[in-house]
Amino acid sequence: MNILQVIARRIIKTSFNLSVWTIEQFHDVDVYEQKIKDMKQLPNGTLGKDIANCLEEHKLRLVPNYESHDLKHVLLDFKMTPVDEIRMQAFMIGNGNYSIPSFAIFIFGALLLPDLWKKFYKDYINGKNSKPIKNWTIEDYAHCKTSSLRELVFNYSSENKTTFEMKNLIKFGSYLAIVLGTFGMIFCLPFLFSSNMADLVGAGFPFVGGAIIASAGLISLSNITKQTKLQTGNIASR
Repeated sequence: MNILQVIARRIIKTSFNLSVWTIEQFHDVDVYEQKIKDMKQLPNGTLGKDIANCLEEHKLRLVPNYESHDLKHVLLDFKMTPVDEIRMQAFMIGNGNYSIPSFAIFIFGALLLPDLWKKFYKDYINGKNSKPIKNWTIEDYAHCKTSSLRELVFNYSSENKTTFEMKNLIKFGSYLAIVLGTFGMIFCLPFLFSSNMADLVGAGFPFVGGAIIASAGLISLSNITKQTKLQTGNIASR
């Protein structure tokens, strides 16, 4: 590496350390230390145990409210280095994590490390072709085998993608049903207090219909969530 590349990496590392230090000043870190101790008690090979070992090896601790960040480092096998931090953000953006912190970190790193743009692009494509994990949490997956989770994430077939897109479509329809049903109920509610029988009948049926539509949306959304967690849990426990 030339002197500019060395300086760029040091700037990134210093910036991350400063950001973590600032976050820790506003949180009770003892809570997160206890969480690491709990994960150390998990069986070898589980994601939680691997996260605890990784943090201990690098003399780090969980960042308050950013625990999933360390989960992704270990799950995706990105090292705790400035370069791999930017690579992971490239992967996550491709994976659908369109958040301000992800874009900010990636853009900051990409500007300082133009020599790695090809690698960042490859990580982006890998993230795009992998199972979405932006909502994964330590609480949900700490007990699962790391190797099985990696297989689940990286061996994401086109069939699974189609299923995922269909689930997203159903989820959107569920949210739409909840919103429209609730809106219909609210719209009809004032007429239910009318002394006019025509208003009561005219508003009563749409109110009941809105309640049924909203309830159906809630049930559908609940079933999708349960099925997703069950399928993931079954694969991860193999």
